[in-house]
Amino acid sequence: MKKYDAIMIGFGKGSKTLAAEMAKHGKHVAMIEKSNQMYGGTCINEGCIPSKSLIIQADKNGYTKAVENKEVLVTKLRKKNFDKLDQLENVDVYTATAQFVSDHEVHIKNEELDEVLYGEMIFINTGSEPNIPNIKGIHDTKHVYTSAELMKLTELPKRLAIIGGGYIGLEFSSMYARYGSKVTVFEHGERLVKREDKDIADVIQKVLESQGVAFEFLSSVEAFENDGEQVVVSYKDASGNNHRLTVDGVLLAAGRHANTKALALDQAGVKVDARGNVIVNEHLQTNVPHIYAMGDVKGGLQFTYISLDDYRIVKDHLFGEGKRTTENRGNIAYSVFISPTFSRVGLSEQEALKAAHNIKIAKMPAAAIPRANVISQPNGLLKAVIDADTEQVLGCVLFCAESEEMINFVALAMDQKLPYQAIRDHIFTHPTMSEALNDLFSNV
Repeated sequence: MKKYDAIMIGFGKGSKTLAAEMAKHGKHVAMIEKSNQMYGGTCINEGCIPSKSLIIQADKNGYTKAVENKEVLVTKLRKKNFDKLDQLENVDVYTATAQFVSDHEVHIKNEELDEVLYGEMIFINTGSEPNIPNIKGIHDTKHVYTSAELMKLTELPKRLAIIGGGYIGLEFSSMYARYGSKVTVFEHGERLVKREDKDIADVIQKVLESQGVAFEFLSSVEAFENDGEQVVVSYKDASGNNHRLTVDGVLLAAGRHANTKALALDQAGVKVDARGNVIVNEHLQTNVPHIYAMGDVKGGLQFTYISLDDYRIVKDHLFGEGKRTTENRGNIAYSVFISPTFSRVGLSEQEALKAAHNIKIAKMPAAAIPRANVISQPNGLLKAVIDADTEQVLGCVLFCAESEEMINFVALAMDQKLPYQAIRDHIFTHPTMSEALNDLFSNV
């Protein structure tokens, strides 16, 4: 039996970075990834990188060319990630399935390999996978896709149905509408993104409708079936009336869940919650102290930069002072790359009120930003939530062009507990989108 100081299950952002760090400290590491198409993790191969490549190209290239360019980029990054670890003397990369045999032993298997590895420490970084809703015909009907499968199509679906009006559904609805698809989003709720304030959700809906996206709210998708090469979506509308919509493809955007089913975690005694997420403490240790979990597999926010920060927490726990934890990593911003980009950090207005904060609200339309008009992207809305007692920023929503960059400045100000006036009076370069923060926080 080969013995390692550490076994990494899953080639994700957290584990690949930690593997290199541990090798630098002289540790012998096994990296196990079940697919040669997943070196580097979900973000590079199936998530942020391919989707953002297609989004950015939507106004520049035709769909087929954009997919070709995306595949070249992903292939390049995948190889770069593999080579970065494979060239390290202290790291062995195995392309194989992994399953726990005990709390120190992992069985790995592929067409040529069938053996058990021993690890003093084991790190789980297997990510998440799409939820597949219980809809009649979903497993037998052709042209029903997950997001990763849809992005591999070289021919644009002329008509696309999206099941789910959450962040993934909205991002893909905007992207495919901009390429020319006629997109219909089916949402079982009465409005989009319930986690956001209604005024923000309404503006998002209005912008997407201007791009040609149609919405079916309070709808219930009952069945899928093929009519030749097309898909017939049977559904009930808000009034309970039956309808059939014929499309060229269906995207399932009903959320994601932890990818743990095949790991045999019970063999190691590792506990999971009711949703299948690996339960961890503030240092990312499971109930078995030498087994850790990082990234999507432990639940919570599903972003690659969370997996990277998980690495920082584990690194500090193993090689530092152990002061960095999940409890003190600060405010986490996120962006949804519809057009324009929707970005947020901290509390929404409804969340702040629920938490009994005494608040002040600042708003401004994106059309009031000079730079937004210069780049012909005037759509959107900016909103900030201020604690009226401390004058600190509780939360901020930026639904405007380049908000994915702007939001980081606000997050930093919040982490430093600066009063909103510090942002209001900061000197930004001109003409930029960031200088809109001066005007936004002048409206408090």
